[in-house]
Amino acid sequence: MDALKLIAQENVKESAQVPEIGSTVKVHVKIREGERERVQVFEGTVIARRGSGVSETFTVRRVSYGVGVERVFPIHSPNVVKVETVRLGRVRRSKLYYLRDRVGKAAKVRTKIR
Repeated sequence: MDALKLIAQENVKESAQVPEIGSTVKVHVKIREGERERVQVFEGTVIARRGSGVSETFTVRRVSYGVGVERVFPIHSPNVVKVETVRLGRVRRSKLYYLRDRVGKAAKVRTKIR
């Protein structure tokens, strides 16, 4: 078991940016298309975080052409290049799954004033 923990510690990113729940983020992800590799940006609201250590993930949701799209990103994945915070959200929950049922302005998260 200790060997697994050592391997897990080696794969943890030191500079991993962990986004806050409710904030709007831009996640830069490496996409592999055949031989070529490019970086794609996915922008949306962070609605959940789960796990700990190497297996920690966060879920980002956005509405694209009227369809809700959610993607789960591992924080310590080598495919996640960087996570930029566009704006901080002010929420009182740890999971924002209720945003799935809301449309338009009702799905907005209040902005945190610094």
